[in-house]
Amino acid sequence: MTPQGSEKVLDGGWAWVIVVVSFLGQFLAYGSPQSVGVLYPAWLDAFQEGKGMTAWVGSLVSGVGLIASPICSACVVNFGARPVTIFSGVMVAGGLMLSAFAPNVQFLFFSYGIVVGIGCGLVYAATVTITCQYFEKRRGLALGIVTTGTSVGGFLYATVQNELIELYGLEGCLLIVGALSLNLMACAGPMRPLQLPGYYLKQKAAFERTEETLSIKPEKLPVSEEPLKKSLTSVEKGLTVNDMLINGDTKDPLAYERSFLGGSALVKIIKKKQQAYAKYIHTTAELMHDRVFVSLCIGLFLFSLGAFPPVIYMEDVARSLGLIEGIIPLVSIVAIMTGVGKLVLGIMADLRWINSLHLYTFTVFGTGLVLLVIPVAKNYVALAILSGCVGFFSGNWSITPYVTTKIVGIELLTQAYGVLMFFGGFGIMLGPPVVGWFYDWMQSYDLAFYFSGGCALLGGFTLMFSALPCLEKHKKENPRPEIKYTSNCDKVASVA
Repeated sequence: MTPQGSEKVLDGGWAWVIVVVSFLGQFLAYGSPQSVGVLYPAWLDAFQEGKGMTAWVGSLVSGVGLIASPICSACVVNFGARPVTIFSGVMVAGGLMLSAFAPNVQFLFFSYGIVVGIGCGLVYAATVTITCQYFEKRRGLALGIVTTGTSVGGFLYATVQNELIELYGLEGCLLIVGALSLNLMACAGPMRPLQLPGYYLKQKAAFERTEETLSIKPEKLPVSEEPLKKSLTSVEKGLTVNDMLINGDTKDPLAYERSFLGGSALVKIIKKKQQAYAKYIHTTAELMHDRVFVSLCIGLFLFSLGAFPPVIYMEDVARSLGLIEGIIPLVSIVAIMTGVGKLVLGIMADLRWINSLHLYTFTVFGTGLVLLVIPVAKNYVALAILSGCVGFFSGNWSITPYVTTKIVGIELLTQAYGVLMFFGGFGIMLGPPVVGWFYDWMQSYDLAFYFSGGCALLGGFTLMFSALPCLEKHKKENPRPEIKYTSNCDKVASVA
């Protein structure tokens, strides 16, 4: 599409169609993983494994997508949002349907944890990228609507999966949910690219170089009669056709020149890649020397380690207390309040008189205190309120880019955010199994939630004592940047 055409569709009517299909894409992809707490008790009954072992399924499906986010973003940049969304639909649906025939929990690690997890990561990268490309002035609003699809999906899928398990069993539930996920391929249809993906641009450039090479004028390459005479002589001497071809290729100056130029171009590409990787490693090493950024990485790891287990275990806690029959699943409350938290905390972070680092530290502390109170709650109302609080504070993922920008600046935002997502994904992967092992050891969730709350509080203290004393220094060095809207969405997509 021409630049003039691209400017016309920005923030236009078709852009809101992109918002709708992107919202539905995240809704269909993340609905089951965000409400995996409903499936967790069914897997416990079906496979009779320990809670720590079974919890790996839910932790992998959320952690793998975060850890693999750089790869997912690279796929979208190179191939485009539409092909990646179609492929992710096959992965998510195939992983869910394979999980219906899982013979053991270890198989679920692959089918549900890895396959569905990577598929969700691809959907997230594709939907965020295409939304950024179609919006300029209202990009924040559009991204806010699209990313709430995960929370709405978790809220509705929790109830739907609960009913499907009662009606058709665990296998039937996964098959039906997997069939619904095939609609991701339909969501990819309206995702018309405004810019050619990197893979097609490279192919086009290579094709043009080939045409230039083949369009050399004949007069610049005079044809001599000597090769023809030599060929006739060689035939008379009984040489084979293969010998003639080999001799002709080795003596063709144009072929030799092409091979030489191709080899030198390959060497230049390798050197360029090496320089880019060396620069990336050097910049990452510099980031890890920043005391405030390191404290943020540690705080995010501890927060993820403690805050994610309730998404999986709250349903089992309610069932152990006999509070699950005929009531909205607690996982639904966590999911919908996470969406509310994303919107509210995002709006608060935009206010000039609120410091985003203070706000983020407050949410981490609040999560830790709520987790410490959960073992005391013995009725549904108390558990529902505490679940809503955990979900609301977990919405602080929406202000993580703001905090990162304040610390490292807008230039290093993409790279720093990738490092943060690695720490967050690692904490999400470890949290549920560790809590499950505590239950297997003590046969009670009390110590497990005390551990989770302690981790979140420790993360809050790490931010408070390491980052806040340096706040004024970093505020002067990296003042809040004024956001300039641009149609180049590579940075925005990788961060969002």
